[in-house]
Amino acid sequence: MELLPRLRLARDHIDRDYQGRLDLDGLAAVAGISKFYFIRCFGAAYGETPNRYVLRRRLERAQDLLRYANLTVTEVCMAVGFTSLGSFSSKFTQVVGESPKAYRDRWAAHGAPRIPGCYLFMCGALDPAGAVAPEDAHGPAGAAAPEDHDRDLCNIGEVPGGRRGVASSA
Repeated sequence: MELLPRLRLARDHIDRDYQGRLDLDGLAAVAGISKFYFIRCFGAAYGETPNRYVLRRRLERAQDLLRYANLTVTEVCMAVGFTSLGSFSSKFTQVVGESPKAYRDRWAAHGAPRIPGCYLFMCGALDPAGAVAPEDAHGPAGAAAPEDHDRDLCNIGEVPGGRRGVASSA
């Protein structure tokens, strides 16, 4: 197997399991190469290190949850895979340019109605223990494409009362 399809397997693994505990040894094993070669090749192929890619995916997902879900910053922090609220807040502020709370409040004032957090937990989009979308909700690992996984979590669908959870699909 060529190198690029192996790197795609690892990137798809990150996209699927960004909220979990990811390490270089595990990602390199998914690609079937050594971790040092994996870091060099991933950076050459995608323009960023695996660590930066994971961080970017987590922060993108955090932005989605802060915009569309009625969750606390701590719940969002844990749901996207951070273990420390302080490191999440500082990285979020560094990358986005405002604190998670300010970001959430700005979108709450001007955005669409948000999905209640209790509904996200009830429908299985979020696990109360902090993990996002358990695998059994989407079938075995690899059953859904990462884009479908993200679409499923962002567009929950009908909420009690017959209203739509999120109006547009992206």
